Amino acid sequence: MTAESRHARSLCWTQTRGFFSHGGSSSAKQQTLEDIAKSIREQQFKRVVVMAGAGISTPSGIPDFRSPGSGLYDNLQQYDLPYAEAIFEISFFHHNPNPFFALAKELYPGNYRPNLTHYFVYLLHKKGQLLRMYTQNIDGLERLAGIPPEMLVEAHGTFATATCTACLRKYEGEDLRPDVMSGTVPKCPTCKGVVKPDIVFFGEELPRHFFKYITDFPLADLLIIMGTSLEVEPFASLAGAVRSSVPRLLINRDLVGPFTWSRRPNDVAQLGDVVSGVQALVDALGWTRELDALMAASTEKSAPKKEE
Repeated sequence: MTAESRHARSLCWTQTRGFFSHGGSSSAKQQTLEDIAKSIREQQFKRVVVMAGAGISTPSGIPDFRSPGSGLYDNLQQYDLPYAEAIFEISFFHHNPNPFFALAKELYPGNYRPNLTHYFVYLLHKKGQLLRMYTQNIDGLERLAGIPPEMLVEAHGTFATATCTACLRKYEGEDLRPDVMSGTVPKCPTCKGVVKPDIVFFGEELPRHFFKYITDFPLADLLIIMGTSLEVEPFASLAGAVRSSVPRLLINRDLVGPFTWSRRPNDVAQLGDVVSGVQALVDALGWTRELDALMAASTEKSAPKKEE
């Protein structure tokens, strides 16, 4: 096990322990969404870190993994798997890549469009206030919204690039599109090995850039957590990696992670539909018109051109 892997595995304990030993005074004034918005608007927060999960992409039509009845894991019976999670296990993929690529056809970038939540994070970047976005999503909607790759840590990998499982030759994700869309397993023209998108399967190491958290989170002056159950480690423990003086804003369907067991006075939870929660923050910021214009321009740019 590498030193980085050991560090990631220990993160859950060290940060959880930190919740209890550095939780702050219970007599401190509880912050509100309006307080957070005021500080963003006045540029008091210039190093915002965003953590995001499947809940920011489901409004774009992408199913999440765990929602009962509608999540991906509940709809995999057609692929004749020994168990649902096998579709994302590297050992099963090497044995039979067909089920994964059948699913990849549904999830492949270009089939879905970003929503208000993705564009809000892009607007934070555009205003120079985004330090980094850490996402569990593999759908590429963050990139499609305009967030530069260097501002992203795609903790579970990406469809944007791919690697031959035999000779390790690198490919652009778009190189695989014709095969994936036609239901064919992509093969390396050099060695005929299976070419796998660079998403992280169970049994694989996290991408090296995940470990940017070691420097990013101590620098953060605001942490925004959106659309995640905070159940998958080590990503989940990042919620405790910021300094105790740093406000944490949860925009989510439910309370999760440290918001359930060790809520601090500078923690704010905006519960319910994620897009509605982000819209409430945007309204409080006074950025509604600017964000609407940004989304309209992006939609117009991506629309197919009419032939004259």
